[in-house]
Amino acid sequence: MTADLKTKFIIEKIKESKLSKADFSHLVFGKLFSDHMLVADYFDGTWQTPKIIPYQALPYEPSAKVFHYGQAVFEGMKAYKDTAGNVFLFRPEENFKRINQSAERLGMPSIPKEYFIDGIKELIKLDKDWIPTGMGESLYLRPVYIATENAVAASPSDSYRFMVITSPAAKYYSGDVKVKIEDRYSRACDGGVGYAKAAGNYAAQFYPTEKAKNEGFQQIIWTDSGQHKYLEEAGTMNMFFRIGDKLLTAPTIPESTRILPGVTRKSIIRLATDHNIDVEVRPIEIKEVIEAAKNGQLKEIFGAGTAATVLPIVGLKYKDYYTDLPKPDKSYADFLKNKIMDIQYNRAEDPYGWRIKID
Repeated sequence: MTADLKTKFIIEKIKESKLSKADFSHLVFGKLFSDHMLVADYFDGTWQTPKIIPYQALPYEPSAKVFHYGQAVFEGMKAYKDTAGNVFLFRPEENFKRINQSAERLGMPSIPKEYFIDGIKELIKLDKDWIPTGMGESLYLRPVYIATENAVAASPSDSYRFMVITSPAAKYYSGDVKVKIEDRYSRACDGGVGYAKAAGNYAAQFYPTEKAKNEGFQQIIWTDSGQHKYLEEAGTMNMFFRIGDKLLTAPTIPESTRILPGVTRKSIIRLATDHNIDVEVRPIEIKEVIEAAKNGQLKEIFGAGTAATVLPIVGLKYKDYYTDLPKPDKSYADFLKNKIMDIQYNRAEDPYGWRIKID
């Protein structure tokens, strides 16, 4: 075990890599994990020296507060490799800001920037051979931050652990995706934790999503909890609706506390605007989209997220109404997906400074 004096990380390398036993030809998203993980503990009111250690199980007692009170937030990121073998991150500072925004909402201490950004870079340097090289493939990064105090009193924890694990990934969705607009169950409410990437947000969506899957739909589009009148986000993506030549998407904070402010969403809005696509960020009524579908003006629906990047939707259901969504000749989804992936995979210039090279 050695200490890296420059970055102040303790690094313990795995004795024997698992890489030779990994089957990259049959990757299932989030099932295979690479050799190392980043860990940093918080206790006695301060952050301890971060470590990079072999991927391993966690030694927590049943009384750890994360199991009882749900203080757990996470992020989703990717590392990309170009054809020359160079490795890049995409807008990691946005993920750093968002995980601390999520942590603040759940009463957790802020993670130091050098632990998050520098720690991820050091981790990727160790496990860069785990990054697949095909277009659409990547090393998925999962920063996760949990409460670790052993106590069952209902109060914020006094100790925490921040971790990053990584997983070689192919495409998140392999087939067509149809969505159902949810008009009974709710993902989030005003003033709640919808804008935070809190673990409980995902647990709460599993039951209604499974019901939708049993009806032949892969995802739900959530609506506002008060009236079920406005379209919000899907389970793993922010949503975009193209009506005519205008692209609509729902607002995030500060206008709405119900919707996760996606990094891909933010990037898509900027790219669309800079390529003269009319974008409106505003509340979107269900009836507006259904009427547009009925009169032929609903040209596209697509999701945007780290795992899926940009995902066209091929079918939409609301109550008793269903419509297929034919692919337009000039798809905004395809255009914007190519633009963002060209930056991520170093196939084009990056005028925004979004692509961060790992030296």
